[in-house]
Amino acid sequence: MDIAFFWFLVLSLIAEVLGTVGGFGSSVFFVPFANMFIDFKSVLGVTAVFHLSSNISKLLLFRDGLNKRLLVYIGVPAVIFVIAGGLLSKYIDEMVLKISFSIFIIIISLFFLLFRTYVVRATNRNALVGGTLSGFLAGVLGTGGAIRGLTMVAFNIEKSAFVATSAAIDFAVDFSRTVVYFFNGYIRAEHLKYIIGLLIIGFVGSWIGKQLLFRISQEWFKTIVLILLLAVGIFSLVNAANNHGLI
Repeated sequence: MDIAFFWFLVLSLIAEVLGTVGGFGSSVFFVPFANMFIDFKSVLGVTAVFHLSSNISKLLLFRDGLNKRLLVYIGVPAVIFVIAGGLLSKYIDEMVLKISFSIFIIIISLFFLLFRTYVVRATNRNALVGGTLSGFLAGVLGTGGAIRGLTMVAFNIEKSAFVATSAAIDFAVDFSRTVVYFFNGYIRAEHLKYIIGLLIIGFVGSWIGKQLLFRISQEWFKTIVLILLLAVGIFSLVNAANNHGLI
């Protein structure tokens, strides 16, 4: 095993564990990590397959906690718009989207961390908007879980329900975009070694994340989610700016 592939697997495992604890999926961490090893379009394809494995694992581990309301109001628009985003991913400037996405995550995370008493109304309209944005960004950037995570935080649901519902929505989203990415040519034979390793990591990382999650109180859960999102936003912004020679 070459050293680069080894570190790819290590970072992928870390991404999966953090994504499980945060409840918004590993791609929000995995995409910037993987982009250090393979090109962005390949990352999109590999991420979709990786997520299929990790979300099946989460559904098995957290299957008793599904929130049917959010499955409908976030999941349905997410699936529709991930297809649209996947089709448009060939034509939209990835640098602009990645930097805009990173800045948005940083601002929203800081807002909720600084203004803890502010409450977003848990309405069907807000769920639809969150599902639409998360699906579209998942299709274009390979990661929309952060938006979905922010939306679900507003509904203040119990942590097991948070993880299970997020995983169920993500599974439908990833299945849809895997098909689109395949026909876009993002999933190729040369990616097989990455995919095989990630299928195993998907389950192992989800299991480790579950053990950690049950040791975290509900009081701290929301804070941890927001801190993880803030860290991802900063990392993604620096990484995107560095890759495009802006810093």
